[in-house]
Amino acid sequence: MHNSIITKINDKFNVPINHDWSFTGSRSIDNLTHGYHRYPAKFIPQIVKKLIETYTVENDKIADVFAGCGTTLVESKVHGRDSVGVDINPVAQLITKAKINAIKPILLTRRIEKYKLAVQSFDGKVNYAGLQHTRIDYWFRQKEKNEIAFLYGVINTFKEVEFKNFFLCALSNILKNCSRWLQRGTKPQIDPDKIIADPFKAMELQLKKMLKKNNDYYTQLQSDNNLNVKCNIKLADARHTKIKGGSIGAIITSPPYVTSYEYADIHQLTAYWYEYISDICAFRKDFIGTFYSNNKNLITKSSIAQKIVNELNIVDTRLAGEVANYFNNMYEVAKEMKRILKPNGVACLVVGNTTMKNVKINSAEAFAEMLLLLEFEIEEIIKREIPHKINPTIRDINSGKFAKLASENKKLIYPEELIIIARKCQ
Repeated sequence: MHNSIITKINDKFNVPINHDWSFTGSRSIDNLTHGYHRYPAKFIPQIVKKLIETYTVENDKIADVFAGCGTTLVESKVHGRDSVGVDINPVAQLITKAKINAIKPILLTRRIEKYKLAVQSFDGKVNYAGLQHTRIDYWFRQKEKNEIAFLYGVINTFKEVEFKNFFLCALSNILKNCSRWLQRGTKPQIDPDKIIADPFKAMELQLKKMLKKNNDYYTQLQSDNNLNVKCNIKLADARHTKIKGGSIGAIITSPPYVTSYEYADIHQLTAYWYEYISDICAFRKDFIGTFYSNNKNLITKSSIAQKIVNELNIVDTRLAGEVANYFNNMYEVAKEMKRILKPNGVACLVVGNTTMKNVKINSAEAFAEMLLLLEFEIEEIIKREIPHKINPTIRDINSGKFAKLASENKKLIYPEELIIIARKCQ
């Protein structure tokens, strides 16, 4: 059985690049509400659009178990498909709530005008009690901290949830610009020479941009009679989604890379400001793909994953444990996907392979094996090149994490992704 599965995987993955999935010269990735908020390794809407149009039918309900900033949900709504997303990160949930909700343009314009009037009352003397956390003091100068506190206070007076989420999303997206955080860095570090943005001006520009995108989104949904299409985001673990069993026609998702982005760290500014967390160390440990689980179990369900772990263990035992933990978590995710899918439902996984310590991490092949072990059928493997890759193509040789061009341990990663199309058997 084992050899037949590996043979089947090798045959399936022996495919050329499919240029129909490259989207060279395609529309902007920031159209509609997709550009509301920066998000690392963003799932591009062109992929989701093509997956919906190719592998779903009109009455399919779509799920994304790693919803991130809500790309799958927005595209599902645009295509008239009910959808539900799951993410463990409350910052991702906030961004998605703002993005999926189309607000009537005239109402949003009026709310922005009221906001502008409220902002004019700022006298520079704000002292927000919730800002006593040492990490906020670390990242923000007093001037910007007071101004952001004032803006946050204004937003919290809004009674309508849809407006509140919209403005909180806008404020969240300017926090990095208004802090001492290195602007182009994903790893948290202070830039002593940074020209820090003025919160009031940054917020004004952000709202102007989001207002236009909301208007485009609302107009398109209204034109296609999709304004009332159901769309929801849950704060939950991908291993335990709280989605009703057998209710999903299609899953469209992009799992996190192996120990690449630490989303807890990247989104800590918003998480602290909005009091989603008080301790980032505890927050990190809930994420799949984190480097902070300190796992020591090196046994995995997948033989492909096990080979990767064994090779890593020769050079770095801790890293091997983290990678084993990642693959074991992903096996639990695969079981959960099987539970929520209808019979004959389809799972579409967009996966990127990488390299750590000169060991090739064939995540896509390992995921395919897990799905076969759970009695899915691998319907198709699509290999796509990424002409304008959102993920950096430069990684650290040792850690596999994204790196800068100037890094001494840099390694260029060939810009390809694999899309696994798997069908739940009857």
